[in-house]
Amino acid sequence: MKSDKKKLVVILGPTAIGKTALAVGLAQYLNTEIISADSRQFYKELNIGVARPSPSELNAAKHHFINFISIDENYSAGKFEKDALKLIEDLFTQHETVICCGGSMLYADALINGLDPLPSDETVRQKLNTELAETGIESLQAQLKELDPKHYAQVDLNNPQRVIRALEVCLVSGQPYSDLRKASNANRPFDIIKIGLSAERDWLYERINQRVDNMIAQGMEEEARSVLPKRNLNALNTVGYKEFFDYFDDNVSLEMCIDKIKQHTRNFAKRQLTWWRRDNSINWIEVDKTDDLVSRALQIMAEQKG
Repeated sequence: MKSDKKKLVVILGPTAIGKTALAVGLAQYLNTEIISADSRQFYKELNIGVARPSPSELNAAKHHFINFISIDENYSAGKFEKDALKLIEDLFTQHETVICCGGSMLYADALINGLDPLPSDETVRQKLNTELAETGIESLQAQLKELDPKHYAQVDLNNPQRVIRALEVCLVSGQPYSDLRKASNANRPFDIIKIGLSAERDWLYERINQRVDNMIAQGMEEEARSVLPKRNLNALNTVGYKEFFDYFDDNVSLEMCIDKIKQHTRNFAKRQLTWWRRDNSINWIEVDKTDDLVSRALQIMAEQKG
């Protein structure tokens, strides 16, 4: 039986694989708008290093949640879930279908499935933050690997906030963070069609390396230097900026800095795929073997309507 519900099409997959291009193509074909679930692109001060959509892409289809807050502001996946759901409700008054394009796993997951009411303890969190300051993130990573190897394989291990939050849940609940997270499955008043983009590893890694080279040519070093005074903000504890901060500190050469950005971006892409591969409801498209991504995505949407 055909569903009369509105549709949210969520485009998922690793960085640099072409999610934005597909989202724009679909939005133009369907005459609709795009919600970004890429938390790095939320910030006004970050452009080149977060691969923000180009001016032509932003003009081709209306985007939301891009360039809308400062790196000084705190913005969580829970806040995004609430804000995005409210926006989607408004957009559905004008459109049958809305597109979501997301590289940030936690934010896209929050919109799709909702967030679990996970336990917290300020004392435990403070202790972990103290340990981070005194001994570094490596000891926290080792604890997480022991308490929750599954989440250890998926989380951004270089993001202290994410590692500490997962550890806090493990220690307070006595259960792996990953076991508690998967309990959530919010009942949304619209249908969700998930389209995942994948490709052969060598093809994707070449795309990532080329993207980083393009970022350097566009002025990534100058952008990183412009936010150097605020390097301790969580928003800047991310691939591209961290490596340049090391370079500015004379810890690495420029060549090594660029190589590390490529390596860490490839590692992030692997974690993204690991995260989404656990979801059996995603419809995967092999980008490197598909001539017309928009046509294939429309075909998947038609097949999912029944």
